Amino acid sequence: MRGVAHVRVSTVFNRVLALEGTQVVSVDVSGTDVVVVVRRRARLYRCPCGWATAARYDLSRRRWRHLDVAGRKLWLEADIARIDCHACEQVRTEEVPWARPSARYSRDFEDQVAWLAQRMDKSAIAALMRCAWRSVDGIVKRLVAEHLNADEDMDRLNGLIRIGVDEISYKRGHKYLTVIADHDTGRVVWVAEGRSLAAFGTFFAALGPQRCAQITAITMDMSPTYRAVAQFWLPRARICFDPFHIIKDANHALNTVFAAIRAALSKRPHTTKAASRTDWRRARFILRRASENLTDEHRAILKRLTQEDLTLARAWELKEGLRDLYKNKTRTPEHLHTYLHTWCEAATSSGIKAFITLARRIREHLSGIIAAVELGLSNSRLEGINSKIRVIQRRGYGHPHPDTLIAMIHLCLGGITPKLPIQT
Repeated sequence: MRGVAHVRVSTVFNRVLALEGTQVVSVDVSGTDVVVVVRRRARLYRCPCGWATAARYDLSRRRWRHLDVAGRKLWLEADIARIDCHACEQVRTEEVPWARPSARYSRDFEDQVAWLAQRMDKSAIAALMRCAWRSVDGIVKRLVAEHLNADEDMDRLNGLIRIGVDEISYKRGHKYLTVIADHDTGRVVWVAEGRSLAAFGTFFAALGPQRCAQITAITMDMSPTYRAVAQFWLPRARICFDPFHIIKDANHALNTVFAAIRAALSKRPHTTKAASRTDWRRARFILRRASENLTDEHRAILKRLTQEDLTLARAWELKEGLRDLYKNKTRTPEHLHTYLHTWCEAATSSGIKAFITLARRIREHLSGIIAAVELGLSNSRLEGINSKIRVIQRRGYGHPHPDTLIAMIHLCLGGITPKLPIQT
């Protein structure tokens, strides 16, 4: 009767665990743990590199932590061989179907941890899964490495046509990460430490000349570092400068003019002013706001402000004129060139120093600004990704080392979908 009961328990665990290529040999319940002895069904020993052999170097017993069952920790136990791999030219531990190479947790356990890591902090995961915090960190890195080192057919760098690049600080002291994303899928495809030629160049080196030739457009800010690397690796791609940064520079120029005028007017005690102090306090917000979003009250305040000083009126018109460039998307490249040249001439002839500087900068980046308008591309997707990275940082209470943050970025924003062992 004991033998019959033993076989039944093994059969039940075979069906419940459903481990591919694995057979349950026996089950032992001792204390708070459940130990399931398993063996692989394949006859050949397989190296993690893919090479297989029937000979083994030696044999030892090992345990892997699996998902809990009925509140008890469940362990998979098996004899595991070391083999003399002719492909690697070294002695390596065989690959088993229920766990990833070098892991002490089963695939199901690691997939569950990775799914949770996309949604909660690692300390909470460690408490829920009853494992160490460092184990959660190692599992995340292992899954991400498996994704990044996928087969060529599943490579995340395949099929890239339109990409965007931006940087984000991860630590005080000018510590940055370079983030590259695919405009068409919205996924992060590359993250490198630093904001330099080398950091950006590693992406193109991994991409290779053939896949670089397939990229037709790349969006970025007007940083000379990224532009120089893109021009070298992507001579045929169109570089698109982010409209957000253009308008941001225009708002900054307008704010400079506003601050100077307000400071000058405050020193004229006997001058009758059309605008009240309340108008000037609200002016900074109103001047930055888009003209189509202004209320009648805002327009009345703006009229009083511009009556106070015509320079402020001219600066506001220049800012809105630059915004008009991105409103009409039916213009031809020739019209865009003409419009920008006209705007730059108007900014230069205005005599406003801040806008003269802006006009000079726009002339230097004319082709990239026009390409962004013509193709309808911006770095808004990268800005959204940066916001999500901030959420990842806050959820993890900071990441002092960039490797852990890079792994979390790939896990949460790189299109990785951990397979849950229980499907609802």
